[in-house]
Amino acid sequence: MNKDELKGQWKQFKGSVQERWGELTHDDVDQIEGEFTQLVGHIQERYGIARDKAEEQVNEWMNKQK
Repeated sequence: MNKDELKGQWKQFKGSVQERWGELTHDDVDQIEGEFTQLVGHIQERYGIARDKAEEQVNEWMNKQK
């Protein structure tokens, strides 16, 4: 999956995102709206990790999605 697909299919992926990153609230997921940079930023903030690590996690997750 690429960044455009993430945005286009965000409603379908919301549950999967919350499963993978349980620290994200429903409000966080709603605010992200499928934006890659928003998702990375929220993960970075909630988990206290470096931006490159958050991007790595998101890219790995995206590669596993259909």
